[in-house]
Amino acid sequence: MVSSETKIRVRYADTDQMKMVYYAKFFEYFEQGRSDLLREIGMPYPEIEHMGYYLPVIEAHAKYLKAARYDDLLVVKTIVKDIPQVRIRIEYVITDDATQEIIAEGYTVHSFVNAETGKPVRAPAQFSEALEAAVSEPHKIN
Repeated sequence: MVSSETKIRVRYADTDQMKMVYYAKFFEYFEQGRSDLLREIGMPYPEIEHMGYYLPVIEAHAKYLKAARYDDLLVVKTIVKDIPQVRIRIEYVITDDATQEIIAEGYTVHSFVNAETGKPVRAPAQFSEALEAAVSEPHKIN
């Protein structure tokens, strides 16, 4: 298992008329956490693209447990439990930094796709190796 944490301060623009974070914004918070985790394991998304791969989202889920509001400091914990084959599932837990309460949790599933053909392919060896290295040396990522 590999995990990473990202802190996000809720912007006013992220809230709706009820003064709570608009539900779709959580998927943006997931994306930020995912980008940070990939960068921390040495596989930033631009590098994945440079190798000729895309990682489109093919499934997404979120469960909302508490409201988040303007100026709250949130912690996005991003977790990868398994070394991917053709797909990778990334899990997220968002907590309020002040209270440690879980605000939302969810996951995204991504397919490795050849950038030229758009066809699904196996995860590149470099990606799997980077994840395996992060698993064996977790102090580098957490």
